[in-house]
Amino acid sequence: MPIYEFSCQNCGKEFEVLLKSRDEISQVKCPECGSSDVKRLMSVVNSIIGSKPSASEKPRVVESHNCPTGTCTHIELPGYSK
Repeated sequence: MPIYEFSCQNCGKEFEVLLKSRDEISQVKCPECGSSDVKRLMSVVNSIIGSKPSASEKPRVVESHNCPTGTCTHIELPGYSK
């Protein structure tokens, strides 16, 4: 079930809705003002494209470290060296 992002054309609120099917998009209403005048926004997609690493390849790793501002996340990408 995908999460869709919307913007209310009446009050300007941006919100997300979990829908079971695309047919439900026409029934979405703003949770702030109740208006059905909403516009679907483009969402950011997060995906990894490629094959599984072989036994000799180092797998992609997500690491968390303590930083002065909080927790920082580092992602090792293929072909990138520190």
